[in-house]
Amino acid sequence: MTTAVEPGNQPEAVRRPAGYGLADQRTVRRRTRVRDVLAVGRPAFWAVSVLPYYVGVLLATHRLVPLPQDWPRLIAGAVVMGPLLWLSVLAINDAYDLPGDRLNPRKSKSPLLDGRVSVRTAKWIAAVAGIASLAVGLTVGVVFALGVLLAAVLGYAYSVPPVRLKTRAGFDVAVNSLALGAFGPLAGWAAVTSDLGGFPWLMALQGTLVAVGLYLPTTLADLDADRAAGYQTIAVRLGASTTYRLGFAAWIAAAGLSVVLAAADAVIPRSMLVLEIVMVPVLVAAYRRLIGPGQTFQRVIVLAFLFLCPCGAFALAYVGII
Repeated sequence: MTTAVEPGNQPEAVRRPAGYGLADQRTVRRRTRVRDVLAVGRPAFWAVSVLPYYVGVLLATHRLVPLPQDWPRLIAGAVVMGPLLWLSVLAINDAYDLPGDRLNPRKSKSPLLDGRVSVRTAKWIAAVAGIASLAVGLTVGVVFALGVLLAAVLGYAYSVPPVRLKTRAGFDVAVNSLALGAFGPLAGWAAVTSDLGGFPWLMALQGTLVAVGLYLPTTLADLDADRAAGYQTIAVRLGASTTYRLGFAAWIAAAGLSVVLAAADAVIPRSMLVLEIVMVPVLVAAYRRLIGPGQTFQRVIVLAFLFLCPCGAFALAYVGII
């Protein structure tokens, strides 16, 4: 026999406040929206620019860990270089790349493809994140903020017609490689001091060569999808073999330059010379092994992680630990 339970006599575990279901749904929706926005910003990419930024801080301070009084400004700069700028440039890129992304299996989980984020919303995200980048950048310094503005303009020029540098062979490589290899360390330096006169430009050259070596294989990973979409990237224009050889040449040039700099005790301490002589063949062999005309995006990530070894050694040598 079933006994009815009066509403006021329900057990504590059963009773719910009025409107509980609606409030819970709103919370779930808010969390889902946050996850979708983060998915547009690709958190895994943030370290790609934060690492060069840290190198710039290291070059300017000669410290593995900056002084405590500098942390608020440097953390603000890292927030700009990581989440905010990436969210701005990737959101606008997704908005204008949607037709091509539908042909690219690597982009199958994009929030724009399944309608979780609309094109209009992506453009709003890009604008808000871009404005926030400038606002936070100004708290770091005027020179830093001007660099952020330049990076944002280049990010939009990369994706937005009629400029759309992504589809202009050569410019696609230049924008990405200079942004990561040169602008990243320069931003870290500018976050410490507005005087750019002492910045070691040879390190910007080496960083750009490394970025070229790592970026070109990503165009190979997307070659079929970009060709089907009609995007004239450097890989589509030059073909897989030539693009691979250019990336390999840039990688070898970056490795060779590091040996020269260590031998000359120019930025890279001479104490690293033996390690450079050992690591250079390893990195060249790794590129040859991992990268090729038909390699996957995951192999580029593996190669990038291998490059962290000499980066860590450089940091320790630069501050005099080794």
